[in-house]
Amino acid sequence: MRPLIRENARGMKIAIATESNRSVKGWQQLIAEAASHALQQIPEADRRMFASAVRVSVAFYLPRPKKYARRGVFVPHCTIPDVDKLARAVLDALQAVAYHDDKQVTELDARKYYTDVDVSAFADVVVEAAPGHAADFLGDRMRGVSLFEATP
Repeated sequence: MRPLIRENARGMKIAIATESNRSVKGWQQLIAEAASHALQQIPEADRRMFASAVRVSVAFYLPRPKKYARRGVFVPHCTIPDVDKLARAVLDALQAVAYHDDKQVTELDARKYYTDVDVSAFADVVVEAAPGHAADFLGDRMRGVSLFEATP
């Protein structure tokens, strides 16, 4: 992320964060396309974006380095990319696909792991109505759907 300095209406300078990684836009496009494809599995009459608060759960499975090649050994993913930046890219990509605006996301569960040996990187994304809100549309229908296979 790199900040851009802009002036607001009162002439105050404010920093606006922009994504410095050039590959993020392409990756977000893959996420949006995969989400759209997953939505095609839902009957057309039930297909619409969430109108109220949503919960997003995402688990990123990133390539395992060769130094951790032993099968069956859990190694925490404590290197780049940061899980918050990965999650932000997913939230931005799902905007206008699963919900109108990412400000509707009231709950976020984001995790990152290494894949098993010889498994491509992927992410599992679940979008559902936040607890206490009526299930607008996706509900449990997208639970467990692997939305994309792409290396961030």
